[in-house]
Amino acid sequence: MKEACGVFAVYAPGRAVSHLTFDGLYALQHRGQESAGMAVSDGESITALKDMGLVASVFDERKLSGLSGYLAIGHTRYSTHGKSDWMNAQPVYCSSPAIPGGFAVAHNGNLTNTEELAARAGMMPGFVLADTGVVSELILQHHKATPEHETVDLTATLAKVLPWVEGAYSLTLLDAGRIYGIRDPHGFRPLCIGRLGPEDAPEGWVFASESPALDVVGATFVREVAPGELVTADANGLHSVQLLEQKTERLCIFEFVYFARPDSVLHGREIHGTRRQMGELLAAQAPVEADLVMGVPDSGVPAAEGFARASGIAYGQGLVKNRYIGRTFIAPDQAARANGVRRKLNPLKENIAGKRLVVVDDSIVRGTTTKAIVQMLREAGAAEVHLRISSPPFQWPCYYGIDTPSRDELLAAGSTLEEIRLFLGADSIAYITIENLRIAVGKADEGLCDACLTGTYPVPVKLRGADIAAQHPESVLA
Repeated sequence: MKEACGVFAVYAPGRAVSHLTFDGLYALQHRGQESAGMAVSDGESITALKDMGLVASVFDERKLSGLSGYLAIGHTRYSTHGKSDWMNAQPVYCSSPAIPGGFAVAHNGNLTNTEELAARAGMMPGFVLADTGVVSELILQHHKATPEHETVDLTATLAKVLPWVEGAYSLTLLDAGRIYGIRDPHGFRPLCIGRLGPEDAPEGWVFASESPALDVVGATFVREVAPGELVTADANGLHSVQLLEQKTERLCIFEFVYFARPDSVLHGREIHGTRRQMGELLAAQAPVEADLVMGVPDSGVPAAEGFARASGIAYGQGLVKNRYIGRTFIAPDQAARANGVRRKLNPLKENIAGKRLVVVDDSIVRGTTTKAIVQMLREAGAAEVHLRISSPPFQWPCYYGIDTPSRDELLAAGSTLEEIRLFLGADSIAYITIENLRIAVGKADEGLCDACLTGTYPVPVKLRGADIAAQHPESVLA
């Protein structure tokens, strides 16, 4: 399972927005660790800089000082469509005679009709850029129809282009004097709005994938962007238009389980408390006799706290995390991921030896990482290892912004619970039910996409046509 991306935008006259954008992207680093970039405008022209690597390695004080301007967009990427290379790093800048100074685009999500869109944009068959590049080409193609010397409004262009686009997207855009933020009609990926300065006299506006990116730049959380809503910020303030017809919201359920930072706020709920409730419900659902409850750092820890509180079993640490190593699934291949577990986690032997452990984690994808953790705990002297997982079995690939393995590589697809337990080497295993997960998130019926858990896809997937339909004969696919 590979991560979603992070997007950020800021409009702040009189401020050094390159530094604000750096701080915002740094707060979103967990959402993508392949490349980083930003595009900054001084009101007349746009300067863009992007490169492979982490935010702190792409930007330094010299580079930030050279990016002068009072509005910017930024991006931190993990590839879900398109190669992991400089060409597909974001933001994507485009020069267009119809928009003085050009425009830039940054994207979080995954489109499900990319090949169809590429053909519409006049791109050569087989030459498919990342989703952001395809959207940019569609905008440019629309501008080519504009009479010479006539300028167009980017809002009007998006109103023409985005109805063709299917799948998941939270976009931030920039032209010479305005920033834009928009979510797809189902709202698969998050995007929120923050205010700089007092409510009665705003000094600027910020858009970000998650609310901690607002906190770090001193912005006050205002609200989330609604599905299909286009929000803009310029010299005349903040503006909103329902650009696309809003569908039933389908925010990714794994934002609550894993992706979002624990201090993020989604649907009015802080993620840490939601994850803690997952653990409480899991303890009631699948009790076990044990001596110690421990969480797998970091996203398993809140659920472990909840499990301990509800079960009455002592909570403690069993694994120490090396803070200088990122999430293991971000490693480029399976062998590197397996080796990365021991680089990343080390057992606290005195806490573990002779204990019956409840080990709480957020999810199991391939099972390689979990199997290595169980083995590590046994080597450290654990008497028993009982796995409790705060999401249901991950059985279906995601096509809306998470680069998950094929169904053949997913441990829970086609395996019984006992087969999974034996493969992982645990004494027992239990997953939270989908009903309890929805209760913890606060969305019992609608409002979430759980296709990776249920196989029911809210938006038809046309990316690879028949291959996908053959893989998922029971799911809702084109």
